[in-house]
Amino acid sequence: MSALPLHQPLAEQLRPRTLADVVGQQHLLGEGMPLRLAFESGRPHSCILWGPPGVGKTTIARLMANAFDAQFISISAVLGGVKEIRDAVEQAQKARDGLAPQATIVFVDEVHRFNKAQQDAFLPHVESGLFTFIGATTENPSFEVNSALLSRAAVYVLQPLSEQDLRQIVARAQAIGAVPGIDEEALAQLLAYADGDARRLLNTLETLAMAARQEQRDNVTLAWLQRVLGERMRRYDKGGEQFYDTISALHKSMRGSDPDAALYWLVRMLDGGVDPMYIARRMIRMATEDVGLADPRALRLALDATETYERLGSPEGELALAECMVYLAMAPKSNAVYKAFNAAKAFVKQDSTRPVPRHLRNAPTKLMKQLDYGKGYRYAHDEEDGFAAGENYLPDGMAPPGFYRPVPRGLEIKIGEKLAELRRRNAQAPRDKT
Repeated sequence: MSALPLHQPLAEQLRPRTLADVVGQQHLLGEGMPLRLAFESGRPHSCILWGPPGVGKTTIARLMANAFDAQFISISAVLGGVKEIRDAVEQAQKARDGLAPQATIVFVDEVHRFNKAQQDAFLPHVESGLFTFIGATTENPSFEVNSALLSRAAVYVLQPLSEQDLRQIVARAQAIGAVPGIDEEALAQLLAYADGDARRLLNTLETLAMAARQEQRDNVTLAWLQRVLGERMRRYDKGGEQFYDTISALHKSMRGSDPDAALYWLVRMLDGGVDPMYIARRMIRMATEDVGLADPRALRLALDATETYERLGSPEGELALAECMVYLAMAPKSNAVYKAFNAAKAFVKQDSTRPVPRHLRNAPTKLMKQLDYGKGYRYAHDEEDGFAAGENYLPDGMAPPGFYRPVPRGLEIKIGEKLAELRRRNAQAPRDKT
């Protein structure tokens, strides 16, 4: 009985063999662009390819090895470790010292998964020229790649593929008869599902092609596509840079008093699968950091929205989060308390440990009373308007720091007016010379 022919995945069938075959990344690979010039230079150099999944990082690394007739060694930082690094070094030495000397390119996928010691293991061999190092990462290399290694490698930023790029890939798959015809509505949905990721697109096309063959379909409609794919889910990197970029956009939209933008980024996060309780916690932070005492109700509303979501869950509880987000966006803004708190922390950190003035100390024992603890303290409730004008609550010799400076917005207008009046009364009050 003859063996069945091995199936070649669609991604492998369409894998670019030359730079001209690469779809997208023309800001790096177009005429006169950095990576194209690197290929044309005749000399490989170490680099970091930074970009989201499915944009061609591995393909570019392989093409670079082909362009320079170099041995290509691939290491997965997820699965590999020190042993794989040692093996790569040995293979590079054999290739260099053989009868027909050959250069080596060591490609490390998900390089940010390697710890500092593992990343440092590449340094001496990169410096000696034993091999050219190419790292691929979905995370910001400024944070995830050791500075020593980063300083020896050029960083190239790859972008998600555009809709036109993805359409080109679909057309190539159809040109080799790998996938059936696709209606325009279905294609638009498919491209949105791929979300700039060629690998996701190709895997999905392969799934659709297999399902179409089983059902003997020669055309993909929107209804059939939705039935095969199920509920569409966008790609969302819950722990990486995309996550932090999106929460940053949400926070800044709220701070900028744009409710539509705030709702957009809120829904983007919910749609991507982020934990709604994380958003709820962030809204509590927004209420204290950016709205503050300009509208103290904002904090209570954020806490209420959090409690509502805890009781209802998704999707019902998400409306409470949306309501709170709109309120935060439209509320008057003040970061006066936030700035005052940070200023106080900075002052205390660099200042000496000043003693508490005696009139502010408790005197629960006879000895403490004999030492004048609490002597001369004025009980504010017994004073006019409940305010002991001229009393000092700071350590002796410490000038008023002025940490808190209310802004002329919302409730802080009235707070600022009251603070100014209290300070005026303090200034006019007679001082105790004793």
